Amino acid sequence: MKESFIMPESEMLLEQYKLYVEMADRLSARRAQTNKFYIALLTSLLLVLSAVSEKNLFLNYKIPVFFFLSLLGILLNYVWYINIKSYRQLNSGKFKIIQQMEESLPFQCYTDEWKLLGEGENSNKYLQFTAIEPNVPKILVIPYVLMMMYSLILFLL
Repeated sequence: MKESFIMPESEMLLEQYKLYVEMADRLSARRAQTNKFYIALLTSLLLVLSAVSEKNLFLNYKIPVFFFLSLLGILLNYVWYINIKSYRQLNSGKFKIIQQMEESLPFQCYTDEWKLLGEGENSNKYLQFTAIEPNVPKILVIPYVLMMMYSLILFLL
């Protein structure tokens, strides 16, 4: 006869808590990797646009190349912005669950830390990365919009 081991509820909660905190940490790491990917991709695309302009590449097709590469940059910035929003929602959900789990634990480190930081309401105590992060694609889209406008002006002339 096999002996089964049943873990006490408090130990089970602690194991679930540790696993869930690790999953939240992995999500944050994946989020950082995603941001690095988009930054590398979009800056590379700007370098391509610069090379097309400076080296007079695609002489007969410069205007459509500028237009479509600019459009690609604008679309990539939009997709990146949506990714940031999605990661923010996922992280928020995970930390709400962590805080719920902490209600049954003797010490609520994440909940207490959040309270100590003013729950994100006071930027003097804590300036949330998630408040800054969505502005990066909004700023990085500007050169692409300018390049698109430039290509449209060239087309109209």
